[in-house]
Amino acid sequence: MAAPGEGAGCEDFAEFQELLRVMRTIDDRIVHELNTTLPTASFAGKINAKQTCQELYKSLMEAHTSRERMIKTCIAQTSNVVKALQEEREKAENDIALLKQLRKEQTKLKLMQSELNVEEVVNDRSWKIFNERCRVHYKPPKSQ
Repeated sequence: MAAPGEGAGCEDFAEFQELLRVMRTIDDRIVHELNTTLPTASFAGKINAKQTCQELYKSLMEAHTSRERMIKTCIAQTSNVVKALQEEREKAENDIALLKQLRKEQTKLKLMQSELNVEEVVNDRSWKIFNERCRVHYKPPKSQ
């Protein structure tokens, strides 16, 4: 799946999570994908397993890169909002509404940062499954 536009879904954390959920579909379905596209020993001659694994590798790389880019973009945007609110808060210390908004944005920032950890776990799981099933058919470049 292509990455959504820059900053799409960053304002609303629920929308941000929904975008990530949709973008993680390839990782959620990797076992099914491999089971339906990679041949068993009896069908090995009928399907080009190297090409299938190569295409899956490319799809995984694109998905992981686009999700990481989206998460980091949203973290940067939210960090800027938090910084601006903190500066405003220093000028208007008694503004309760401003304090509530600052706390809300800080919480959202922490949740977005935790998504980087979730992303690492999802990616590790996908690469483990990919390597278990495709290592015989396709050797990815050393960058992974």
